[in-house]
Amino acid sequence: MTSHDNRIDLIRPDAPDLARLGEYPVGVRTLQLVNPAQLDVLAAMAGNPVVTDRTLMVELWYPAAERGAVSAYATISRDGRTPVRLSGSASRDAAALDGDFPLVILSHGYPGNRFLMGHLGENLASKGYLVASIDHLHSTYDDPAYLGGQAFGSTLVNRPLDTLFVADALGATRIAIIGYSMGGYGALVAGGAGVSEAALTMERGAGIGPYLARHRHPVVDARLKAIVPIGPWGRQIGVWDAAGMAGLRVPALILAGSRDEVSGYDTAMRKIFDEAVGVTRHLLTFEGAGHNAAAPFPAPLESWAPVPWLPFVPFEHYADAVWDTVRMNNIAAHFVTAFLDLHLKGKTAKAAYLTQDWLGFAPDTAKGLRLETLP
Repeated sequence: MTSHDNRIDLIRPDAPDLARLGEYPVGVRTLQLVNPAQLDVLAAMAGNPVVTDRTLMVELWYPAAERGAVSAYATISRDGRTPVRLSGSASRDAAALDGDFPLVILSHGYPGNRFLMGHLGENLASKGYLVASIDHLHSTYDDPAYLGGQAFGSTLVNRPLDTLFVADALGATRIAIIGYSMGGYGALVAGGAGVSEAALTMERGAGIGPYLARHRHPVVDARLKAIVPIGPWGRQIGVWDAAGMAGLRVPALILAGSRDEVSGYDTAMRKIFDEAVGVTRHLLTFEGAGHNAAAPFPAPLESWAPVPWLPFVPFEHYADAVWDTVRMNNIAAHFVTAFLDLHLKGKTAKAAYLTQDWLGFAPDTAKGLRLETLP
């Protein structure tokens, strides 16, 4: 099969100002982190509640000491088999620049992998952040547990645990979590949104109630300063109720498509925005976009062809029927930069970008966007 050059770092000429890369060259390295004290949820659901090693592969982007040769990323398509080559702006294993950089954790959807938001990883690293993107065990395209249909309960229990374990392993002192879909679920729980009592007995989580119960009243890590849930999954089926969402304790920037039929817009995103009454939160809506709004990199050419083992074309996992993916990713990078600079770096001037004045946008280039804020 031909290997295509699928670029993830494109910035359109009409991108808003903060979408552009920052001053730092970017390095990238792959880490294998082992949590030796995690409950094996799959075994527990089968009646054998054992503690075992949980191994997570992590892609870490960071400010580099100098520019080096740009290297590609080797991954696979949504179909779980087809090799995909991605091209970006980072240099593999470049020497890291000394400095106290906040940590941003990227948490993919169900399924996904650590490269799905790699464009945002590179972008934020160029602006002075460490960015760790996790392959969540039991949630990746080729994970046997995901493919066998046993992984959903493990995902619900482990998402918030994985992100904070990675923060501990990397010695972080200031953290933000950016989560897409199921990653958005994990970000909200980590931020204090306690799951509902009804979630403990929901059909899709059969057998996990005793283990999911630890997320009824989550303790928020003091290092966590902000979260960015993108199309967060769960509210539409009652994983949270209003009381649980009121437990959110960190500022949130919610990104959503108004036609999201997976996580639900009116039944989820707007409820999350309205119910998180204890914190300042923003809701950036891409009018007409679906569940893929503002998160995945552009659909690789290898995903355009149908495959006999999936009931849909893998392309649909990445693309939107209305919006250009690069356009959405540029807009997301702009607002995420302003939001994280404000809450992790104390750059108060960036608050001006989080208003409906559309600071940083050229005339007529904010069409189709709606930004709302509640204190």
